[in-house]
Amino acid sequence: MTTQAAPPQLTYRSLRVTAARRLSPHLTRITFTGDDLAGFASAAPDQYVKVFFPLPGEHRPQLPPPIVDDVGSWYRTYLAMPDDIRPPMRTYTIRAHRPEVPEIDIDFVLHADSGPASAWAERAEPGAEVALLGPHGLYSVPEGTGWQLLVGDESAIPAIGAILEALPENAKARVFVEIADPADRQHFATAADVETQWVPRGDGGYGDAILAAVREAELPNGQPYAWVSGEANMVKLTRRHLVRERGVDKRVITFTGYWRVGKSEEQTGRESIRKADAGEIPQDED
Repeated sequence: MTTQAAPPQLTYRSLRVTAARRLSPHLTRITFTGDDLAGFASAAPDQYVKVFFPLPGEHRPQLPPPIVDDVGSWYRTYLAMPDDIRPPMRTYTIRAHRPEVPEIDIDFVLHADSGPASAWAERAEPGAEVALLGPHGLYSVPEGTGWQLLVGDESAIPAIGAILEALPENAKARVFVEIADPADRQHFATAADVETQWVPRGDGGYGDAILAAVREAELPNGQPYAWVSGEANMVKLTRRHLVRERGVDKRVITFTGYWRVGKSEEQTGRESIRKADAGEIPQDED
């Protein structure tokens, strides 16, 4: 069983909301459509897109010039836009894609701090407009995999759900999801042999509870494939545990820091560009 990740599709697509419904206290699902979905090709079950939101008082987001180069160049152009016209941008998973309609679903985590994306999702109604760029997927199962380990927090629930629903009947998966509210649990329809552990965050920091749960778990024998996403420090520590303490080959671990405590996506992106310009090479801490 092999799923190959695809390169990002560097085309801005304008979409409009057709429906919004609350899934749980902290998750809402928004359905989008638009002529620009023609040619939108799914990349992988965990595929994600950059979503651009209108500024207050705007009906639709103002976008950078058309993309003529690569990912790095469009992002620099985006960051160079004046503050009063640059649209807020966040990264989200495509929860479902129905090309025959055409429609896509995106699940939004609703935060107490009401960032620009969360605040938009709270009040989104049919007709509201956004734009997106992508998708790009990372989930890629090597040949010879005996079972899969999926680890994430609330931000990873849409990708975990899409992965589980795409698994064939002969697949086996262990899943750990950290949530703040038990009411945010979801049921995923899957043909595979799946054991899911919903981990309450409690009063600890982000990732503390799920890291402890993974460390204490008795995991299956055989060749694993691990997919770890969510808060960046949790992802780093979980990967470190799998490599150093479980002996998992780092080449069979897909990991993504979806977000970082105390930093916006724009702040993280600007820091990444600064490091790249300074020639700072990311270190493999494992």
